[in-house]
Amino acid sequence: MTYCVAVLLDEGLVLASDTRTNAGVDQVAIFPKMHVFEVRGERVITILTAGNLAITQAVVNGLREAVKLDDGLHLQNIASMFDAAKIVGDEVRSVFERDAEHLKNHKTEFSASILLAGQIKGEKPRLFSVYAAGNFIETSQDTPYFQIGEIKYGKPIIDRVVKYNSDMMDAVKCLLISFDSTIRSNVSVAAPIDLMLYRTNSFHADCHQRITENDPYYTAVRQGWGAGLKKVFSELPSPDWCN
Repeated sequence: MTYCVAVLLDEGLVLASDTRTNAGVDQVAIFPKMHVFEVRGERVITILTAGNLAITQAVVNGLREAVKLDDGLHLQNIASMFDAAKIVGDEVRSVFERDAEHLKNHKTEFSASILLAGQIKGEKPRLFSVYAAGNFIETSQDTPYFQIGEIKYGKPIIDRVVKYNSDMMDAVKCLLISFDSTIRSNVSVAAPIDLMLYRTNSFHADCHQRITENDPYYTAVRQGWGAGLKKVFSELPSPDWCN
């Protein structure tokens, strides 16, 4: 399992993914789940992946091969993020057509979830969630974020804090708390966390951070959040039932 979050803000995009993969308790490894396609000054497109690693790697490698061959439409020449979502969806379908039956024969589910975020010159930043069937939806100002993977533990804090007009650094803090909550409750999600900030109209993916378990800022946020929760909890009134 994995955990990825992407937030669309008025300021730009905040993207984060864990790096743990596991195929059983004794097969744990680190793989990046954040993949960037950039034409500096013209476009930045980032993909976050969750699900079966072989499937998601096949999708990303297919997208990169299309860029390399430069034959037809691909992520570095399409005109809009909507077109990018269609290309990613088509690549998911292509992998499904090739591998799904073989996976079924081995009693393995075709599992792939993808977040697609970025900006192409001529339009604002956009954020899509692409499903295993290749179809997709786009976020809105009312719901400015998507999660994939192990979503339930980190969702409540994002729902309470993040809005489209939130400050970007507030969103960063919120996402790190969301990851801490998820990591505490699910052993299949773990640091390092890959974090990327993209500012609207910069057209350059220049702000990346790999956050380890012992990162000083991440540690301060985790400890401060934990202490704050305990303080607020202790100050809440107790019920007077059955007294």
